[in-house]
Amino acid sequence: MSNRYAAEDLHRFVTQLFHRAGLAEERSAVMANVFLQADLLGFTTHGLNRVCSNLNWLVNGETRKEGEPQVLSDRGGCFNWDADFLPGPWILSQAIGEALRRVKERGVVTATLRRSQHIACLAAYLPPIIEAGCVGILTCSTPAERTVSPQGSCDALFSANPIAFAAPAGEYPLLFDISMSVTAGGYVSRAKREKRLLPSESLKDSHGRLSNDPAALEEGGSILPIGGADHGYKGAALSAMLEVLSMGLSGYGRGDAQSSRDDEANSVFVQIIDPQAFGKSDDFLRQTTALCNLWQSCHPDEGSDAQVRVPGQRAWSDRARQLKDGVELYPSIMADLEPWADRLDVIAPRALDG
Repeated sequence: MSNRYAAEDLHRFVTQLFHRAGLAEERSAVMANVFLQADLLGFTTHGLNRVCSNLNWLVNGETRKEGEPQVLSDRGGCFNWDADFLPGPWILSQAIGEALRRVKERGVVTATLRRSQHIACLAAYLPPIIEAGCVGILTCSTPAERTVSPQGSCDALFSANPIAFAAPAGEYPLLFDISMSVTAGGYVSRAKREKRLLPSESLKDSHGRLSNDPAALEEGGSILPIGGADHGYKGAALSAMLEVLSMGLSGYGRGDAQSSRDDEANSVFVQIIDPQAFGKSDDFLRQTTALCNLWQSCHPDEGSDAQVRVPGQRAWSDRARQLKDGVELYPSIMADLEPWADRLDVIAPRALDG
């Protein structure tokens, strides 16, 4: 059975699901686009895979369906909004759109959000930044979440704290979206659901022993920071930096009491840079293109047939291919969405042949 669907069919389907769950149609379309972009780029754990949880938050009232963010501060080149549990993909899209409108005049625009409902995949927000010829830096943290342990400790302290970056280059942008943990929580959850072990010992159990059993996380364990068991102090330091940028600058984080509603709510940091504020765009593109080309031309390790991987090359190629030929959904995604389609009386799309 095919798991490939036309991108426009998936967008229409997910838009209708969010609209039937009580969200305005325009906001529903923005939500659907963010989740779809994640799958187009290959980030299958945080794309359409997260639609069901977002529908559940809407229906249960954990996500605010209407209203605007509260502007806490605005100095033109930087602003801070309190989202008060507005849908994460919608409110972050609004913040990025506002930053892009300002950046041609300001050169650099920095924004923070507090109490945004879960924003899913950071990479999904990068295409419009790239298409505007800008550099984008995004990071987020979850004040109520403790899943990643610092070096030398069996106690979980940090959230996964992903950071995404994009810069225009040649045929493809330099683009990545990585967590400050050895593996992402989405992969741990998927492995547990599929009753398989992780490919490496990327977890600690509650006693601090290394483990590849996804159940260890649920049983009081933690995910290792970037750097793993030997060099995790580097990942812990980066985790702290990103929590300062997102929680510290937004003014909401570990220093505040959280309710059950905060479980998935994010603090967010966004910075958009217009290279033309520093010089000619051709000069900038000459440098970024040269970097990617040199990286791509590096020889692979002896005995390896794999091409040296430049971040963004595969994702951008996958996006173009899937927009043309159909989106290859992870097998469990449509199975999870079909009960919501029945519940909300929305017709699910048909898979493409082949």
